Amino acid sequence: MKTSLSNILFSHSYYYPLDSKQWRMGKPYPPLGTLYAASLMRNEGYHVNLFDTNLRDNPYEITAVLEKERPKYLVLYDDGFNYLTKMCLTTMREAAFTMLALGKEHHCITIVCSSDSTDHYKKYMDHGADYVIQGEGEVTLKELVGSLERNKPLTDIRGLIHKGEDGMVVNVKRAVLQNLDELPLPAWDLVDMTSYRDVWRKHHREFTLNIATTRGCPFKCNWCAKPIYGNRYNSHSPEYIVQHIKQLQERFGVNRFWMCDDIFGLKPNWVQQFNKVLKKEEVQLKYYIQSRVDLLLKEDTIEALVQSGLEEVWVGAESGSQKILDAMDKGTSVAQIYKATRLLKDQNVRVSFFIQFGYLGETREDITKTINMIKELLPDDLGISVSYPLPGTKFYEKVKNDLNLKRNWTDSDDLAMMFRGSYDSPYYRKLHRYVHKEYRKSKGIEQLKALFKNPLNLSYKKMRAAVLYFYYAPTALINLFQLKRMRHTHD
Repeated sequence: MKTSLSNILFSHSYYYPLDSKQWRMGKPYPPLGTLYAASLMRNEGYHVNLFDTNLRDNPYEITAVLEKERPKYLVLYDDGFNYLTKMCLTTMREAAFTMLALGKEHHCITIVCSSDSTDHYKKYMDHGADYVIQGEGEVTLKELVGSLERNKPLTDIRGLIHKGEDGMVVNVKRAVLQNLDELPLPAWDLVDMTSYRDVWRKHHREFTLNIATTRGCPFKCNWCAKPIYGNRYNSHSPEYIVQHIKQLQERFGVNRFWMCDDIFGLKPNWVQQFNKVLKKEEVQLKYYIQSRVDLLLKEDTIEALVQSGLEEVWVGAESGSQKILDAMDKGTSVAQIYKATRLLKDQNVRVSFFIQFGYLGETREDITKTINMIKELLPDDLGISVSYPLPGTKFYEKVKNDLNLKRNWTDSDDLAMMFRGSYDSPYYRKLHRYVHKEYRKSKGIEQLKALFKNPLNLSYKKMRAAVLYFYYAPTALINLFQLKRMRHTHD
């Protein structure tokens, strides 16, 4: 370790308590991307600390830390592995602006790296950011701070936006890292792990930590923004990831993990090799992932996933209409959704769906197909949203002329339609409630049938799902009548 240089206070701009939907879920994850950056800078010899905003509800709490630490640099480095940061929620943007202003009041050099600042760097510099890092930020941050410490020019630092004599200077973009194993393991010691564990326990959930095995996504879904890691796809080696898991198990006693990659195990034979390394190192774990149905159907992928400890898969089903999937450039088929779901369930793996309503050209028939798919396949969990235009996507370009003053959601439960779709925001909010109730009703029917078939196989969870049918059946019917009445005003 080199001699300690200047203090760097790391933070980020996501606050779970300010996003009521996520806070109610009770599954907060430490800011993994921030911890990677902090670890790299510590390896460079800088003294680093973390103001972790995740479990806080007030950006002004950073004031006490700024007064105590007196850092030379305040770095707001968002966790690019947390999909919520891609949404650029206005509540979090305002919190970032507040922290930047407080940082300037305390004479800090302020640096920002996030999806939102990559897309809207001028807004951040207008609110107190001295420097904005576009895209993947670790190497750019290292070069920036090193240059500032040595009074070197900033013109050759790729991925940097800074202020010049004639205004803002946008340097050439930086290529993403290819050899991810060069990065030191994240600075987990900066996290108050007890506080995270307490939130999970309060909600009666098994404590789970987040790991990223990859960066980026090569697929072309035209609504999905990739402002940090881009359209490239790079992987850690299975050996690096297994060592990371071993460290977390030994240090924190955690055995369940959220593999927070956009897509887990895309690299050919990676999952199979991961399984082999786990066995060689005698490491056992439970984990859940995001994936694509077409990838899950390749060769022995599901078998290797199950053997390595997979418990649950979240798939971007999006729609039960092939027309909509094709319009999204999704590259998957409805038939693949059905096949992958059934194969995973046969292996006792939980399957959960991301569903997206409101895409351009969606009709009543498309909505009905999606609802029917949900009722037929009965995923173990469901995440429903409406299409959300993000800068830098083809979808955004298609609808940007329809966008009004509201271009970002306040929080992840906003569900506002920001472009002219087939129906308006009140309709889709009602549809959101109806589909959830119809889903719970169908789950209740499934449990009632199971109880009649085998009454001895009874559990509180199964009994509760069965009884809730009698609540959801009438309320779903009421919502259906309301939807029909609302739809009549559009059609």
